[in-house]
Amino acid sequence: MAKAEVFPWLGECWTHLCGLHERRRLPHALIVHGVQGIGKSNFATAFAHYLLCQSPVADQPCGTCRACELNNANGHPDLYVLEPDEPGKPIKVDQIRALTDFICRTAQQGGYRVVVINPADAMNVAAANALLKMLEEPGRDTVLMLLTDRLGQVMPTIKSRCQRVECPLPDESVAAAFVADTLELDSDEATRILRINNGAPMSALAYNESNQAELRSQLVKGLADVLKQRRTVVEVAQSWQKADLELLLGWFYSMLVDISRAKLTQSEAMQQADAHNMLLAVSRKCDSVKVFELAELVQEERKSLILRQNANKQMLLERVLLAWSAIAR
Repeated sequence: MAKAEVFPWLGECWTHLCGLHERRRLPHALIVHGVQGIGKSNFATAFAHYLLCQSPVADQPCGTCRACELNNANGHPDLYVLEPDEPGKPIKVDQIRALTDFICRTAQQGGYRVVVINPADAMNVAAANALLKMLEEPGRDTVLMLLTDRLGQVMPTIKSRCQRVECPLPDESVAAAFVADTLELDSDEATRILRINNGAPMSALAYNESNQAELRSQLVKGLADVLKQRRTVVEVAQSWQKADLELLLGWFYSMLVDISRAKLTQSEAMQQADAHNMLLAVSRKCDSVKVFELAELVQEERKSLILRQNANKQMLLERVLLAWSAIAR
């Protein structure tokens, strides 16, 4: 479970939810959404701790009551965190059925029962349908928080039963200062890493701490090799077999956004600065419709990685790279 923390750029979201709670107007289901890496998991953990606290002070958990002690030890019996059994795998219907048992019992500490589902878009169809029934009759003093980076991938009927909480990206100056302070980097380097990660501070931290720069380099080189026919689509796909494909495809999607933006604005500026020359060259030659279609394909393949347990990675990558190879012809 993520550490409980509300980052400055999510302060308005926090104040809004605490206000609803104080006025006894908090809905039983929330869908907390925003781009990956802005601190949604930390935010949800913090709000769960706030709801479970027996003596909150000024929109904050007191930190000293029995509930806070249990939360700090990650052992509160009335907090249920539902995640895939393994990263990148789907949330299955059996997991939702197990959650039903938690929802049906009385809160052991006499307050709320809080459920965090992360990521909500990882539920397969059967799991989503089972959750839908739960949302219709959640029980008294129960709050469900569904987290997602991809709101469009969540079943519409589930979204209609949840109040949306949109977590915004911070201003670049705020985010860059946060990254620079946390990683002890100069401003230019912090900004470079931040832009590679779409302005998301937590993704920027992970990029630096997890040595993702090597994978990033493989992505840029592989895309360039395909365009210049230095390597075949099959060869590049094989070289990416052991990579974190969700991360890799997310970066690729951001590059396609850069290309689309350049086409639309006739600008040479690129957020993905490490691939600037390649992306600019493609933007000058490609057809806008092909870029849009490829971006849609990438998003579909990202979803398939989660919902299909045994997705054929080689074929998935070949489909994407074949479309990329044809984009500037």
